[in-house]
Amino acid sequence: MKIPIIPTALALVGASFIVAALSGFSQRPIAAKQPQQSLSAPASPSYPLSTCVVSGEKLGSMGQPVVLNFQGTEVRFCCEMCVDRFKKDPSKYLSKLKLTANP
Repeated sequence: MKIPIIPTALALVGASFIVAALSGFSQRPIAAKQPQQSLSAPASPSYPLSTCVVSGEKLGSMGQPVVLNFQGTEVRFCCEMCVDRFKKDPSKYLSKLKLTANP
């Protein structure tokens, strides 16, 4: 049984272009910054926690901590996923931070 080489090659090349084009859709979009909050690298040395307010993981255990200035309050996270969880219910996590900051 002979397999036609040219149509098979064209089909493989076409399929690879489709896979390459669709692979960009699996990446997470970058969220736009809102005026009252911003992600920033510099962090104050007097931060009261050594763990992520969302997951409880040690800050720095997953790379450089993510720092968010949320309505004037610095909040540190172990990773970007925790920032997303924080934004769903900020008051829940801010209360943890305030309890630790004001014993």
